[in-house]
Amino acid sequence: MIVIGIDPGKSGGVAVISEDTVSLKNTPEETTGMADIIRSAQSISYIDGEELTAYIENVHAFPTDGRSSAFKFGMNYGMWLGILGAYRVNVIKVTPRVWMNDYAPLSKIKNERKKELKIIGQEMFPDTKVTLKTSDALLIAVWGMNQKKGDKHNATPDNKGNKCSR
Repeated sequence: MIVIGIDPGKSGGVAVISEDTVSLKNTPEETTGMADIIRSAQSISYIDGEELTAYIENVHAFPTDGRSSAFKFGMNYGMWLGILGAYRVNVIKVTPRVWMNDYAPLSKIKNERKKELKIIGQEMFPDTKVTLKTSDALLIAVWGMNQKKGDKHNATPDNKGNKCSR
């Protein structure tokens, strides 16, 4: 099983994970870079005979966002969906509230929460360079992998809402 996790913002990232590999990338500037990531994951899944699923953060612009940033965000989200659709990758949209729940408790303050998520990602994959740009994508992919396995609380060792052991 190969899972793609996508944080669709311009300052987001992409994670491609399987049982034994993790690949993290910042969101490419151009659609060709986005397509290259998806094509590569699709090729690997075909060669290895593995199922490929993409989990993308289902978010929207907020009224406080400027028109320009809201438009750019929507464009990026739409480009990811278009590329995934063109490559016929199964896509599951997941809201931040849903995927972040497995890593709770988290700060309500965005900057602090982003740092906490980065630390969780680093602790889960100490041999991988996890950044603020790629941590959400990585944890979305891990959440998706756990959903596919039917282990909805794999990120929490005691299934009581505590973060993975550090």
